[in-house]
Amino acid sequence: MIIYENIRLALFSLKANKMRALLTMLGIIIGIASVIAIMTVGNSMTTSVTDSMESMGANNITVGLQQKEDEEESTEEGLQFGGPGRMKSATDDDGFTYEMLENYCETYADSIQAISASENVGSGQILDGSLYANISATGTSLGYFLANSVDILSGRFFREREFDDGSMVALISDLAVDNLFDGDDEEAVGSQIQVNIGDKYYNFTVIGIYEYDQSSAGFSSTSTKDTTTTLYMPLKTAKELTHTENYLQFTVVTATGVDTDEFVETTEEFFATYYRNNRDFEPSAYSMSSMVEEMTSMLSTITMAISVIAGIALLVGGIGVMNIMLVSITERTREIGTRKALGAPNSSIRLQFIVESIVICLVGGFIGIVLGVGLGIGLANVLGTSATPSVNSIILSLTFSMAIGVFFGYYPANKAAKMDPIEALRYE
Repeated sequence: MIIYENIRLALFSLKANKMRALLTMLGIIIGIASVIAIMTVGNSMTTSVTDSMESMGANNITVGLQQKEDEEESTEEGLQFGGPGRMKSATDDDGFTYEMLENYCETYADSIQAISASENVGSGQILDGSLYANISATGTSLGYFLANSVDILSGRFFREREFDDGSMVALISDLAVDNLFDGDDEEAVGSQIQVNIGDKYYNFTVIGIYEYDQSSAGFSSTSTKDTTTTLYMPLKTAKELTHTENYLQFTVVTATGVDTDEFVETTEEFFATYYRNNRDFEPSAYSMSSMVEEMTSMLSTITMAISVIAGIALLVGGIGVMNIMLVSITERTREIGTRKALGAPNSSIRLQFIVESIVICLVGGFIGIVLGVGLGIGLANVLGTSATPSVNSIILSLTFSMAIGVFFGYYPANKAAKMDPIEALRYE
């Protein structure tokens, strides 16, 4: 009941001195609004970066070959050979075989959603009389389109039978369709095209048209007509054209719920058994999840550092509260003396002014929260990210506001409590 009465008196005091109260709360308002706005923008950017990385396959595992560290060997005659600096390039004979991948998929069937492998056939052109389209021919596995963002506009993806048979079928981009078929997807799907790769001509049947993504290809100074896009064919078809059998690199699309970092180690250990006798190369696996974690941690650290700097305004606001409370006590000296003369204990006087200080900070805190959330959402929209207000920062700000009220209000309140009632009643 006493606290309720003190809150009522504090609100009445704020109402009676609106401008002074607003100026007193200004530091608190600016500090809290800044912290919440910064935390909101920081969380929004972190979420945006994480989502972007995950859409690029942050939980996928890339498996390849890396050269073993060479050790110097000595002959009986004392000659040394080998050692650091001897670079080698992996060949098809060093690659992962189909049997290795099959055993891998069978062993960890519950953890693997798909295997994405590709084979670069080479650059060339699709030719039709005077019309042409520059292409880069690539063979892909069934899981390739799951691991990579390829959107079909017309037609379909490859069928399993076409992969197994090494069929001469292809997916081409909408840019290639613009060059060869005047943008008519219906005419393109099902048509026969002649492809020149390395001065050799191959005939393919177009089964699908995919959307060319300029952002994933990077900046190009060539005209749209001369832009090189990818022609996709079944992986077995590409292997037959390049006369290769094995895989120097592939991507594992992990199943939902799989610990990617742990599965990276499991994958390396599995394939290491096949490369014990390979003197030059060993399997290496990595994922983007660790990169995502580092980037998220870095953004969080930066956000927190800037928030701490903005929080200095809260300290300034607290000093302003202490100053105005000292002024208030001076103005209400006779009131304090009268209350003490009527028997009010020191604890009651102290509580009254501490509550008043807390109320000032909380009112400023609520105003700062509203402004901070609004400012944070506005800045996030300007940056093109979805706003994610930080609930933790809002709760922390309110708690900090109360703490400031107690900390900076205690000294003036204690000074009022220790006031001599006789001297207070004589005060003019």
